Amino acid sequence: MQSNTLLLVILALAVVSYFFARHKAFGVLKSNGSVSARHSLPAHYGYLLALWCAIPALAILLGWKLFEPGVINGMLVDSLPQQVVDGGDSRIGLYTNDINNLVEAGGIESIADADKQAAAQKLVSLRSASRLVLTVLVLAALLVSLLVGLRHMQPQTQARVIVEKFIKVILVSCASIAILTTMGIVLSVLFESIRFFQQVGFWEFVTGSKWSPQTAIRADQVGSSGSFGAIPLFTGTMLISVIALIVAVPLGLMSAIYLAEYASARTRSIVKPLLEILAGIPTVVYGFFAALTVAPAIRSMGESIGLSVSSESALAAGAVMGIMIIPFVSSLSDDVITSVPQSIRDASFGLGATQAETIRKVVLPAALPGIVSSVLLAASRAIGETMIVVMAAGLAANLTANPLEAVTTVTVQIVTLLTGDQEFESAKTLAAFALGLMLFVATLLLNVIALYTVRRYREQYD
Repeated sequence: MQSNTLLLVILALAVVSYFFARHKAFGVLKSNGSVSARHSLPAHYGYLLALWCAIPALAILLGWKLFEPGVINGMLVDSLPQQVVDGGDSRIGLYTNDINNLVEAGGIESIADADKQAAAQKLVSLRSASRLVLTVLVLAALLVSLLVGLRHMQPQTQARVIVEKFIKVILVSCASIAILTTMGIVLSVLFESIRFFQQVGFWEFVTGSKWSPQTAIRADQVGSSGSFGAIPLFTGTMLISVIALIVAVPLGLMSAIYLAEYASARTRSIVKPLLEILAGIPTVVYGFFAALTVAPAIRSMGESIGLSVSSESALAAGAVMGIMIIPFVSSLSDDVITSVPQSIRDASFGLGATQAETIRKVVLPAALPGIVSSVLLAASRAIGETMIVVMAAGLAANLTANPLEAVTTVTVQIVTLLTGDQEFESAKTLAAFALGLMLFVATLLLNVIALYTVRRYREQYD
């Protein structure tokens, strides 16, 4: 059987086992006429038998599919021609990959090379034998586990306890996967960054003011400076992010205050969804809007008053990015302000404060932790944005604080360095991992500062 068929058989038998055990538990209840005749609910017995039936078979199927390619490939290598084996791992890999492609395409009999034809036939026989053995093992596991599970379907069986322990294991496993995935990402970036810093000095990277990652392949190659100073990239990232926050934070916060404190229920039900639509617009649409509408408008306005404005400027990218992240500030801040207890407002009104004074001196300080969190989320979104910067700010790594000039960001350079076929031994490619590590550290520091601020004010107003 194919793996998909086996999976369907396992799931079907698990469903049948569930209803059978559940029906049997109801029968025991009716025959005894008392709830005390069984330890758990009938559904718990159904879940227990279904798990007992499915878990061993699923474990065998998953383990087999994980290790099958390596085992079959090792057995196939043993039958390859000696000249291929003597060619090393790269030659073996290309040869076996060619054989796999021929088998997937079909028509083994039409292969002209006799050695490849023999290897392809052996591969087909190995796969057929593997499917047969897997089918036998899975069906045997299903039968044995079902019989063992039926023997344990007794009224005194603590089915609920066992099922809840299994669910707890699943929850812990999911949490562990998330943690391990994060650790894997961090470690992979860290190791590649260490390889980069072995070729380029750390201080040269973090203090250099020129970014030109074109490295020489030949000694006489022209136009390859190999400069890896990251300051222009981080300066451009911070410049565009600050412009975006200058646009988003006041607009988003004022919108949240209006919706939470002043707007009627009908106005709120209309305006809030309209604001949140901004978060669902693809970033490439914002990029087109910035490149085709905002950037030319800013350039025309600047030239009309005698300013020199680049066709791709940090101001255009930051302004459009600020519009994009307004929902992150407004929606979260609105929820936080709304959650402030009404008793605090009533106490302020009772002391003679106006609504504006209550909002400014009572509601906003009480909601400050949540507002800081919303601004932090918006800042993280702005720092990680790529498409708008590519289309509206350009790729030039200029060290400038002038928002009317073209700049680039860390994320844009990471995409540029890893686009196309790359050699992962060169400093040019490894620089992307170093930039990612620095961006991760910067974002982590931002999170720590925001967390400290949130905890400090939360202790004050709780």
